[in-house]
Amino acid sequence: MTLFTTLDSPIGELLLTSDGTALTGLYMPDHAHGPTVGADWVRDGGAAPFADAAEQLEEYFAGGLRGFDMPLAPAGTEFQMRVWAELRRIPYGATVTYGELARRLGGPGASRAVGLANGRNPISIIVPCHRVVGAGGKLTGYAGGLARKRFLLELEGGCLPGLTLTT
Repeated sequence: MTLFTTLDSPIGELLLTSDGTALTGLYMPDHAHGPTVGADWVRDGGAAPFADAAEQLEEYFAGGLRGFDMPLAPAGTEFQMRVWAELRRIPYGATVTYGELARRLGGPGASRAVGLANGRNPISIIVPCHRVVGAGGKLTGYAGGLARKRFLLELEGGCLPGLTLTT
């Protein structure tokens, strides 16, 4: 059974999903690869994963939270799970390129595969796929849209040397 709720945020209404124990998804409006609420989904804003997420996201958007701490249960392939785990190691306010992320995962030629896995991240913001930028620091690809990626990076004050927040 999939539980869901929505949460207002500075980047639009967020859709949160849960299995009742852990957060399984966080999607923005018009999210590429985002789910459609199913007829069998149950709206439950009181589930513990949602309360944790709402509290921590509010703190994050207010500039007071630099790291999330809640149970997560993303569903994906073994490679996607490795990419998403590596995303969680990117510090608040920092960015890395797709190429660097691929090197960290032991596949320096796998930038494209890393980008595809990054784009399928089901728990945006909390698993910080917005911290990955293109070569030379260019803003590229973000399932929630480049304007939201720019907003999140500016919120965190993050940059690479030479990063330009232009598209």
